[in-house]
Amino acid sequence: QVQLVESGGGLVQPGGSLRLSCAATGSFGIIWTMGWYRQAPGKQRELVATLIRGGSPTYGDSGKGRFTIARDNANTVALQMNSLKPEDTAVSVCTASIQNPGRAFNDYWGQGTQVTVSS
Repeated sequence: QVQLVESGGGLVQPGGSLRLSCAATGSFGIIWTMGWYRQAPGKQRELVATLIRGGSPTYGDSGKGRFTIARDNANTVALQMNSLKPEDTAVSVCTASIQNPGRAFNDYWGQGTQVTVSS
């Protein structure tokens, strides 16, 4: 069974930085996409950043120029968040699209990790 394990969330002051990590564990085939969404209370879920296998990252408008997503290894991605603002406060959730040996695709979601930006 595939599980996405998230880490790195926490409390940081405005202007500070956090580094989130997402690792896929269990039995699976090729990871085609992996990335992060976030959702604040009362707000719609929005794209933060995604990374396509063999391709370039895609960023949402909110974190563009401040956030960077990169692959740490074959099954792990990291999201570096700099110059954080109070409006970045949200639950950040990792997601992945994975192809199994039978060529079928499945989408997976992590449990989420809290990011709080406050003075």
